[in-house]
Amino acid sequence: MTKENATDDDLALFLAEVADARPLDSEPRVLNEPPRPAPVPRQRLRDERAVLEELLDPPEPGEDMDLETGEELRFLRDGYPPRLLKRLRRGDFATGMHLNLRHLPHDEARDVLLAFIEDALRDGLLCVRVVHGKGLRSKNGPVLKNMVNRLLRRHRAVIAFISCRPVDGGTGAVGVLLRP
Repeated sequence: MTKENATDDDLALFLAEVADARPLDSEPRVLNEPPRPAPVPRQRLRDERAVLEELLDPPEPGEDMDLETGEELRFLRDGYPPRLLKRLRRGDFATGMHLNLRHLPHDEARDVLLAFIEDALRDGLLCVRVVHGKGLRSKNGPVLKNMVNRLLRRHRAVIAFISCRPVDGGTGAVGVLLRP
């Protein structure tokens, strides 16, 4: 029956039938709201972006780190014991990931290295190996080796790095210890 066909008698009949009805006892309804999105750490993202931009800056005038082809790389951040370098050199830390930068152009190698470090940090790795080559075929010396040396010294997550043992790449690769 539609509303147009309903008569006053029908309405009276319906009201008479439901006169003794009472509401059911039930819990109050809960509105299902979608979960709020996670907060975005804007300041931290700005800080990290600033660090990356600083890493991409050319070296400071007093920061002459041009290396020779066979020169060993070594770096230890202030406040850490020197034995970390010895342990890193001996291979006491399990190397979680390897990156080979050889034959990459300078700018591409820099971007790949930054992404590699971020991936290693995200995966919770403490030690990684970066192969940069010795620069024997480069006209201008070891370009990638110099870039790796500068970038790793400036990166906030790098505690130490040292050229690897000959079996692991010698002066053409570095073992990098990352801050957990």
